Amino acid sequence: MTYYGAKELAESFRTVRKNTLLIAEEIPEAQYGYRGAPETRTVGEMLAHISNATSLQERIHRTERRTTLEGFDFPAFMTQMLAREKQPRSKAATIEMVRTDGDRFASWLDGLTEDVLAEHVAFPAGMTPTSKTRFEMILGVKEHEMHHRGQLMLIERMLGIVPHLTRDMQARIAQMTQAKATA
Repeated sequence: MTYYGAKELAESFRTVRKNTLLIAEEIPEAQYGYRGAPETRTVGEMLAHISNATSLQERIHRTERRTTLEGFDFPAFMTQMLAREKQPRSKAATIEMVRTDGDRFASWLDGLTEDVLAEHVAFPAGMTPTSKTRFEMILGVKEHEMHHRGQLMLIERMLGIVPHLTRDMQARIAQMTQAKATA
């Protein structure tokens, strides 16, 4: 028995995606073309990238149910993902894509079994490590999103927006301070 299985993975992914969507909603549409530094993704491209991140793991573990990555055409897959990121879309369309892709991925996670999550997928010869469990590979989607969400929060700061998680924490501290002062 594990303490963190498919249900927990799905729920934690939903929490991460909910926070990403809140940031996406807070950033004005006029700023979706904002680029924090040259040769980085725009806000819209980064959100599309976050949305796309589920597709690699879904293809490997759901569609093809691979036991090895030997022969997987990563360059072709990445070319398709980059093309999807670059497609122009409105803020509303971007948010809907992030929401829809996240809902689909989380629903799939809910149905995975411990046996499936424990299966190993071999990496191409010469790579270290030589394999990972499906669980570890799928968990990487959430870690990847949190990395880019941190970048989006920094961009919010650069645009003069206080991120919602910071505002929520500040409100809790103010509430606790007020309660202590009146006690």
